[in-house]
Order: sequence, then C-alpha cells, then structure tokens
Amino acid sequence: MATTTKTKKGTIRVQTENIFPIIKKFLYNDHDIFLRELVSNAMDATQKIKTLAANGEPTGDLGDLRINVILDVAQKTLTIQDMGLGMTMEEVDKYINQVAFSSAEDFLQKYKDVNIIGHFGLGFYSAFMVSKKVEIFTKSYKNEPATYWACDGSPEYELKVDATKKDRGTTIVLHINEESQEFLDQWRIQDILKKFCKFLPTPIYFENIEEKKDDAKTDDAKTDDAKTDDEKTDDAKTDDEKTDDEKKEAENKKEETKSVPKPINNTQPLWIKKPNEVTKEDYESFYKELYPFNETPLFWIHLNVDYPFNLTGILYFPKIKEKVEIQKDRIQLYCNQVYVTDEVKDILPDFMMMLQGVIDSPDIPLNVSRSYLQGDANVKKINTHITKKVADKLDELFRTDRKSYQEKWDSLSIFIKYGMITDAKFQEKANAFYLFKDVDGNFCTFEEYKMETETLQKKKDDQLIILYTNDPIKQDSYIQSCKSKNYKVILFNELFDSSFMNAMESKWDKVRFKRVDADTIDNLIDVAENKEMVLSKDETEQLKKLFEVKVNGIRLNVDIKGLSPDATPITATRPEFSRRMKEMAKSGSQFSSFYANADDEVNVVINGNHALCQTVLKTTDATAQQSIVRNLIDLALLSQGLLQGPDLTNYINRSIGQIQK
Repeated sequence: MATTTKTKKGTIRVQTENIFPIIKKFLYNDHDIFLRELVSNAMDATQKIKTLAANGEPTGDLGDLRINVILDVAQKTLTIQDMGLGMTMEEVDKYINQVAFSSAEDFLQKYKDVNIIGHFGLGFYSAFMVSKKVEIFTKSYKNEPATYWACDGSPEYELKVDATKKDRGTTIVLHINEESQEFLDQWRIQDILKKFCKFLPTPIYFENIEEKKDDAKTDDAKTDDAKTDDEKTDDAKTDDEKTDDEKKEAENKKEETKSVPKPINNTQPLWIKKPNEVTKEDYESFYKELYPFNETPLFWIHLNVDYPFNLTGILYFPKIKEKVEIQKDRIQLYCNQVYVTDEVKDILPDFMMMLQGVIDSPDIPLNVSRSYLQGDANVKKINTHITKKVADKLDELFRTDRKSYQEKWDSLSIFIKYGMITDAKFQEKANAFYLFKDVDGNFCTFEEYKMETETLQKKKDDQLIILYTNDPIKQDSYIQSCKSKNYKVILFNELFDSSFMNAMESKWDKVRFKRVDADTIDNLIDVAENKEMVLSKDETEQLKKLFEVKVNGIRLNVDIKGLSPDATPITATRPEFSRRMKEMAKSGSQFSSFYANADDEVNVVINGNHALCQTVLKTTDATAQQSIVRNLIDLALLSQGLLQGPDLTNYINRSIGQIQK
C-alpha cells in the first residue's frame, strides 16, 4: 500500500466536539483507568505480533517483547512504549480518528453494551482524561514508514510520516494536564500499575527519568576521600598498566553497581496453569502474593473451564473469625489477565463474597467503562458453575477427610449457613455436609441429629425439636436440665444463626428450633400436663398479683404452675419467636423497625408447689414480702442476662441488706 509522505491535518466533524467531556465524565469513574487502558492496548499489540510470528507471517526479529512505562517529571510526560505490531498511517486513521471520533450519540450507542477489550480507539481516548496533548509514534511490522499523530483534545489532529522512529512498535506520550499532576508522582504510577497490570502476560518495566539521573549522580559522587588507598591506586592506573586480573575485577565491580531492572508484573499467574501442575506450596505462595498480611487459607478451588464459557481462577477459603472480615480482601475479577474490579456481587452469589482469590473470564461482557453487565446469560452460567464447584469441593472434603473438615468448621460454618439461607441450589447440596456442633464439641449432620433424637425430641405431631444455646455459660442451668433428660443441645452463637433457623424451618420438613430457655424443661418438647398444685385458687391469684411487677424494658408474663417441689421456685424463659426476631433486628434485618425497639418479652413461671411460695404468702410485712418477690424475679432475670442498670444495682443493695439483718 502506498503511504503519503505529506503531513495530514484534519478537523473532526462539528457534532463531535462534546466527545471528550463524555469520555472524562461518563465513561470512566476513576481517572487512573487511563493507564490500564493504554498498557492493555500495548499488551494486545505485543500478543498479536507473537501470534503473527507463530503463524509464520513475516514479522522480522521479534526482539525484546516488553512494555515500558516512562515517567519524566521535568517534561511533565508519561510514556507508554511497546514493541508490538505497530500501525500504518491508514490504521492510525482507522483506529484512532474514525473509531472514536464519530458523533457523541453514535459513539455511546455503538459501544455502550459491548466488550471493549481490544478496541484500541476506545481505550486510547481515556488518555485525554489526564492529558492536555497526546502524541503517537508508531511503526508497523509491515514494510511502511513510521507514523506520527497528535491531538490536544480538540476536534483537530495532526497525522504525518515520522522519519525518526526506526523500530517496530508504538510509543504514546501523554503531556499531563494541570488538573492531573498526581500522575507525575512515581509512587502513584507504580500503585496503578500494580493494581491493574500486576498479572499481564507481557513484562512491564517502569522507569523514572529523574530517579535514573539521581542514581547516576550518586554513582559518580564517590570522592577520592571516600576511597581506600588501593582504590585510588587502581584508579590511577591506565588500562595498559593493569593486569588481566585487575581488569576483570574492575569490570565485575562495574557490573555489580549496575541495577538490573525487573518487571513489575507476574506474567505467569498461578490461575493460568493447569491444576495438576500446581503444588500446595504454590497455592499458598500465590495467596500471600494476593493478600500478604493474611493467614494461610483453609483450602482452595482451582477453576479451569473452556466450555460452554471460558473461566479460570482460584478461589480461596480464608479463616473467618470476625464478621468485619467478610468484606475485606475481596475476589478480584480479571479479563485476559487485566484487572477489572473487585465488585463481583452480580457474578457470584452473595455468600461467596466471603471467599478470596481471582476469577478470569473473557466471556463476562463489559461495557465501555469495563464494568460488567448484569443479567447476561454467560454471567448466570458462570454463577451456577462456581456455586456447584464450591459445593462439590466442600462435599468432597467432608466425605474424604471428615476429621479435618470438622477442625475447619468454625471458619466454614458462617459461609455454609449464609449459602444455605440465600441460595436454594447450594442449600440442597449442603444438607449433606452441613454440621451441627453440640455443647460438648461433638459434630453431627442433620440426618445424624434426626436419627439420634427422634425418640426423645419429637413432638406428638411428629415435629422434631432441635434444642440449642447461644450462650453456654449464661444458659448452663437450662443446658444441664436438658442433659438430665438426654436431650441433645446444639451450639448456635454465630452471625446469621437466627436467620439460618428461620430459613431451615421453612426448608426442612417438620423441624423447629428452640432455645433451651424458651420454656420450662417439661414443656420444651411437648406441653406437659400440670401436676396437682397445693395452692388454692385464691392463693394462686394472690401469688400471681404479687409477682406481676414492673421491670424497665421488660414485659413480664407471669404464670403459676404445679411442678415438682424439688424444681426451682421460679424460672424465666423467653418465647422463641419474639426473642429470635429481636436478635435478628439487632443484626440489621428487615424486622429492625419494629422489634429492635420493642421490650424484651419474658415468661416467668412460678412453681406453686415450692416451699418458697408458702413463705411469700405467709409473710405479713408488706415491705419484706415485696423484697422477697422482687429478689426472686431478679434472680430469674439475672439467669437470662436481662438484669441491668439500676435494677441490677437495687438487687445487689437489697441482697446486702438482707445478709446484714
């Protein structure tokens, strides 16, 4: 193709004057994206020249296929340089002028909903977010002259033959504008490169011109006073006076003082390798590369799918100890090893936000700002596939090494419970590997729990009652009562437990959860018939009125029952439903508007057959009688952890006063 040697100056159509404000304000939320786009374009050009060479096309000597990012603070420029396939003048006109310089309306309409990775014109124009002028020096691998292109962000550009560039590839020079001086900071540029380009497949080298000059000055600054006598003597000798050994030693010293540049990226990240090529140490080392300050993960899943979509990645199961860790160090999304985002909530189910690692897929469609598109069919398939892989991995661990699985349960339980609450398909699979942990530290599956408790913990209507505690220390007396009847008590003291119980009661057939203090021991499973009570009807009414006292923030429901004379004189229980709703409200659930501010509901059961009831009734001093009643109520509330503030202070003072009498 014949290429003109004359300078071409052009003016873009008038309707495109608004293209740059759109790029700056609409396409990209973060201005640092420009460097990702330009380096990605350089990587694409490098990969393409490798492909052409591999296919036998005449490309000449490939040379050192690398990308250079060069900062020159004095000149206020940032340069991105590659040794890729380059462009002819015709290609520059096509990919730079015609692709992005269409009308603003056509531009947005055409590229709003397509994957733009590889669309050079679009990514390239992000440079104008931070530049007052952009220059391109490019030479194609084809036998044609190099091309120069420049634009200051207006509709006008300059396009001409560049007689200075001799080597294949493209150099883009950004003249940073006054509003974007932050991008002349070495550490800022390094941080951006590490964030977006850390795993690109082409080596990337960052160079700071000013730092290079300073290093050169430092090397020359060693004065004669700082040198040893031997060094001075060696320096005074000419090359002819030096022996071969001295010459060799001098050369070695020069080599030692040279700083060997290293690429800032890892071109072979672990996820692009086949799982059978990777060791346990490799996985753990890569995790440390991603999250340097985290503990070693529990285990991982290596994703490697090529049909019906392309997906690679590694998902790590971290040790989850506190709820605040759930949103920390999130999964990173890549597209062909280019970092896109760590906002993957529409690609993965909510519960997998607790996992860490990377996923890489060119089949996740991205819009013009490289945020992914919701509702896409491939996104849904990837979501389903990853959910299945995670469930299969957990099932495999449970079946092949249950002891190790149980040891990891404290970290796995929150993840699995959240998954069972929010994802029906995961819940179906998780029924097999979900574990209950009882108050004695023993584990069992749901099916194992049913088999073990169906004789003692099934109601007359065939409903299974799963007894649990969320505070073994405070609820110890209730737990011991349950153990005396050979009931099995489960430990539920984690985030999501109230929501988990609500969800499973609707999903598991004929199952209900009850906390050990939800009722008296005789009524936890089936409501027992009252024993004959020694109190008369009048005495029962009188006793009930005495115990119906007001307690701050608590709604008392008093009941007198005929229990064993040896049972406790008073028991405070909290109805399962209202207590669970209040707990869920504290965690910010949908019930918070009503239950969060409601009084605690407490059922107080008085054992009418206990001797203390007679003591209360026979006490003639009203003050003393009220003191005994209030102490009994406070003891019951104290067992529930509900005696607080002034009520607790008054109880302590009354108790001290009674001891002193």
